[in-house]
Amino acid sequence: MFFNAPPTVPTKLFARLPDSLRRTGHDTEWHRGQPGTHPEHSLLEGPAFDREGMLWCVDIPYGRIFRVSPTGTFTTVVEYSGEPNGLAIHRDGRIFIADYANGIMVLDPSTCQVTPFVTRVRLERLKAVNDLVFASNGDLYFTDQGLTGLHDPTGRVFRVRADGHVDCLLDNIPSPNGIALDPTETTLYVAVTRANAVWRVPLLADGSVAKVGNFIQLSGGGGPDGLAVDSEGNLAVAHIGLGVIWLFSARGEPMARIQSTIGHHTTNMAYGGPDGRTLFITESESGTLLQADMPVPGLKLFSHR
Repeated sequence: MFFNAPPTVPTKLFARLPDSLRRTGHDTEWHRGQPGTHPEHSLLEGPAFDREGMLWCVDIPYGRIFRVSPTGTFTTVVEYSGEPNGLAIHRDGRIFIADYANGIMVLDPSTCQVTPFVTRVRLERLKAVNDLVFASNGDLYFTDQGLTGLHDPTGRVFRVRADGHVDCLLDNIPSPNGIALDPTETTLYVAVTRANAVWRVPLLADGSVAKVGNFIQLSGGGGPDGLAVDSEGNLAVAHIGLGVIWLFSARGEPMARIQSTIGHHTTNMAYGGPDGRTLFITESESGTLLQADMPVPGLKLFSHR
């Protein structure tokens, strides 16, 4: 099926990681273990807004958590021994981190202490987690990606129920990456990077899944990375390698192409701004945060935290 090319939405610079926070001459285990080339200075990911309108994001290879003010000023909140890949803010203010090296971790913003939350499931180590999202009832969904791909389709999606019970919902994914819930919280979207696709995962009343399908099939670039859903159920997909955020309707129809003006590694995004209609995007190649004024309603902030 073919669609007309969607309208292009421009981006502009919101904030740049300052030179004083850019690393050079560092040879990290993360850099050595990842296929392909990645910027040395940083790798920004996992943007999320807190209740005060501050934007949080992570720097994977150097174990840093940043807070960015509304004027674009970066502050290093914590630097620890880990590889933070994704970030979600609990309704009680705690910062939950998908840590590629350690599992799911929790940052207490009042003490700046990072502690483990889920590092093993039934005594089994996780492959290497990537991203996470909360449901309104406190359930936490996260992707366990590792180095899986079409050669090894064993990536997983887990749910940690509010009572602490952990369920493995899927275990056959070739590189699960970004993850998002639709507004009804009956559908989970998973970015399947190495298949260049987004899967649609129906959530049944008993907590299981069924009739998982291929919702969006992309081409080119490196595949879908982060995901975000707005209050109307429209799905934003960060297509790393193309420097693009695609916006699809809840029916899967292309609505807009949000084009990076700096770099091609659009990794993730979050809705924010006074009315929630501004999309903030991490562009890891340049170490910048971009913003775009979206043509449709944005996310109702903390509607499912």
